[in-house]
Amino acid sequence: MAALTPPAPIRPRRRRTSALAAFLSGVAAAIACLMLGATPAMAAGEVIQGRLVDAEDQAVAGVEITVSQDGDQVGTVTSGADGRWEIPVPAPGQYEVSLNEETLPEGLSLRDNAKASREVTVEPGAQRSVLFPLGQVQASEKGLGAALSQASLDGLVLGALIGITAIGLSLIFGTTGLINFAHGELVTVGAVVAYGLNAAGLHIALAALVAFPVVAALAGGTELVLWRPMRRRRVGHASMFIATIGLALLLRQVILVVFGGNPRSYDQYALQQVWEWGPLSITPRDASILGIALLVLVLVGLVLNRTRLGTAVRSVSDNRALAGCSGINVDRVVLVVWFAGGGLAALGGVLYGLSQAVTWNMGFNLLLLMFAGVILGGLGTAFGAVVGSMVVGLLAQLSTVFFGSELQTVWALLLLILVLLVRPQGLLGLRERVG
Repeated sequence: MAALTPPAPIRPRRRRTSALAAFLSGVAAAIACLMLGATPAMAAGEVIQGRLVDAEDQAVAGVEITVSQDGDQVGTVTSGADGRWEIPVPAPGQYEVSLNEETLPEGLSLRDNAKASREVTVEPGAQRSVLFPLGQVQASEKGLGAALSQASLDGLVLGALIGITAIGLSLIFGTTGLINFAHGELVTVGAVVAYGLNAAGLHIALAALVAFPVVAALAGGTELVLWRPMRRRRVGHASMFIATIGLALLLRQVILVVFGGNPRSYDQYALQQVWEWGPLSITPRDASILGIALLVLVLVGLVLNRTRLGTAVRSVSDNRALAGCSGINVDRVVLVVWFAGGGLAALGGVLYGLSQAVTWNMGFNLLLLMFAGVILGGLGTAFGAVVGSMVVGLLAQLSTVFFGSELQTVWALLLLILVLLVRPQGLLGLRERVG
């Protein structure tokens, strides 16, 4: 009787196991940080507060401020000698804060198109700061040139924010051919993770540094677990695109359940004194956002043009098959692009949350402008995404000078259609050769 030979040991699938571990670790870290922001610690009570100052940073006293909820007045107070005011509210929720313009000192008025009434959300145990910018000259009296200059500055800030988030979207398409509809949710996850850490006591700058690798791991995990196996099975781009829509819906609903539907703000930089240079005005927060965004865009450009990694990324974007034949590890390059794209999306989400507010669907709201910037500049090109995003941001803000802010996205998309009719490959894209 022949001796039985033991079966050969089964080799563990290290790549699949490590890929799954990376993906699950990114998801677990993101959800853990999200849950930090879902239940912030209770403080002594909720308060709405602020400080009234003029353009010269001089305190404005004796101005009446009223807080109401659902038409019922909660409290009224006048600003003190130092310009400060404070109104306790009975519970967290939505409140309307109104400034009585008739009580303003002679020669002062609201500026920068600021409204006398604002809707604010008060978190449990939070002190919500509200800013009413005051100045000597009303925005309506500045003239068309000053209004266009201010809108251009605001457009640069918006364009830089769109550019940070759109670079990853464009590079992912260039290296894989995948249109990632879930990229907006990476923006949201970055902002919400940073909010969770910030609510737990971490400064927003440190929270952003933590959010960067968390979302990068989440994006890289989706490449290892979902998109790379699909490419190896030769799944079509249309099917993968539909899969990104499903992933986007899943992530969005998870964020809504964990984070909630109310907009929230970071603890730092909520109350800002406006800087003025002639007809231009900007807060230190927005100036910092613009500076950080431009610095990041310059660094990304240097990496793509001055490093071996950047050369490899551009080679894979130009011709994936030829890059592989040249000895470039295409899978590794694609993975790096996913990590970098996720990290940049997280950073853009944090900056956008500082500029506006952190909401569960903020990335989805920004996604249309991201796609407009990427397609306008040229699909698959990082520099095209930056140029296109700047154009979209400028046009969106300049349109508010003549039309309502509700239509700013419409004009950006209209410009996109007109450019594609004349130059289908986008502003910096190359015409595709056939044959």
